[in-house]
Amino acid sequence: MLMVNRMDNNFEILAFAGSLRKDSYNKALVKAAAGLARGEVTIDIFDLDGIPMYNQDLENDVPARVKEFKKSIRDADALLIAIPEYNRSLPGVLKNAIDWASRPYGDNSFDDKPVATFGATGGSIGTAVAQYHFREIAAFLNMHPLEKPQMFVTDAHKKIEDGKIVDGETEKRIAEVVEALVKWGKRINRGK
Repeated sequence: MLMVNRMDNNFEILAFAGSLRKDSYNKALVKAAAGLARGEVTIDIFDLDGIPMYNQDLENDVPARVKEFKKSIRDADALLIAIPEYNRSLPGVLKNAIDWASRPYGDNSFDDKPVATFGATGGSIGTAVAQYHFREIAAFLNMHPLEKPQMFVTDAHKKIEDGKIVDGETEKRIAEVVEALVKWGKRINRGK
């Protein structure tokens, strides 16, 4: 596992969006965050496309894409997850990826991992409900969610165009989340 105090002092964040849609607002958030990383911070993006539906029968022969995802999580100092909201909860693609990465029992890639969430939707309440549902999962999987700042992008169609953030305030808030995650991650990882 990569540690915060390693020789290069680089802080590695793994970011992913709980969406498969090419022009997803949430993928745009992740890309913007990666573009804002500076100095000691590196943000790598993992696309959940290609992760098959979870099947416990395959736990002893884990698909290659799942192995890659689990390794990416373990190698990161912290996670940044863009959470869409469908029907007032997490989208199935994200829950599926979480199930794979946390299984089989005793091989939870998320264990003791600092994590920040954000999300965007065209609606008026952002992805608040989905993000709070995620916190229940995070608690069970022994992740450490960042409490502040929280980010729920509303009216995303006005702030994200052609996969890019076009709203200065949204971009500023993304930078604040990344900065807070780095501080939180270093604090959590200090004792490891």
